[in-house]
Amino acid sequence: MTAAALAQYSILALYTGMAVLGLAMLAFALHIAGVAGQRSTVRAQLRERELAGVTAGAAGAGARKAARPTGSSAVEETGAPAAGARAGGIGMSLTWLAFLLLLASLVLRGLVVMRAPIANLYEFAIGGVIATLGVYLAVALRRPLRWLGLFIVTPSLLVLGLAVTSWYTAATEVGPALQDYWLAIHVPIAVLSVGLFTVAFAVLVLQMLAERRETALAAGRSARMTWLEALPPAARLDRLSYSLHVAAFPLWTFTIVAGAIWGQKAWGTYWSWDPKETWSFVVWVIYAAYLHARATSGWKRRATAWIAVAGYVAILLNTTVVNKYFSGLHSYSGL
Repeated sequence: MTAAALAQYSILALYTGMAVLGLAMLAFALHIAGVAGQRSTVRAQLRERELAGVTAGAAGAGARKAARPTGSSAVEETGAPAAGARAGGIGMSLTWLAFLLLLASLVLRGLVVMRAPIANLYEFAIGGVIATLGVYLAVALRRPLRWLGLFIVTPSLLVLGLAVTSWYTAATEVGPALQDYWLAIHVPIAVLSVGLFTVAFAVLVLQMLAERRETALAAGRSARMTWLEALPPAARLDRLSYSLHVAAFPLWTFTIVAGAIWGQKAWGTYWSWDPKETWSFVVWVIYAAYLHARATSGWKRRATAWIAVAGYVAILLNTTVVNKYFSGLHSYSGL
């Protein structure tokens, strides 16, 4: 098969994967709507029963509370309605299919140029989406994460859209500095760590929203964004986000160390304060501060969460703005 044919199949697999992700996004949206709608109804019914119990007297209220769970625990125990459960299952299956199609697209592109297909911003973006979906699907094998699918698939689809419209680079050979086995070590680990940070960031944002809603409900105030009913409690979201950050940070550390070793081999220096190197170090410092704050007493959970948000913003700047607008030794975006 010719290189031109492989390149065409690569593009076809990419666009097909994007279409499948679009369908997965719709399925996950239906899942969220179904679960949130049912749990909102259950919460309203529990509130009515509690008010009725107060009216009937303390004894009657105690009997009703003993007979059935109340509050957030009862809402959490309520499963998805049949339609919502089916939509969530369809979304997971479609996400697996899209993951395999995108992986095939990247592999085919690598066969075209006979190198690791992660040497420019277009390839890095596709690899980052594959890593993000892969992390999500891998974690979903161990715990139910259908509620998270919409918030992983949607940004992934947006990144792929940017990749094909603004970051596309034809499959070509790379410069001498990239013709090294370190390309297949340094960059894939960076891609994997970005995937972990992305999933952790999505869970963190949901945790912050859920915590705000729980605080409002506990205070007896009306809370908006009823779709948050489909999510686990904020405390559980916080533990998941923190675990993902803990897993991602050593990989990012290895990325910087491996890059320094490769830099000494390619340019004769371990560190040159290149814009890409500098921003990668900034990302490391921010996430180190986040993990340190989490391990230090006296820090509020919301304050530490904002540090992690700043870290992910730095990742986005490092991946997009620095690659596109800053020149240096790492100017390999292809744009």
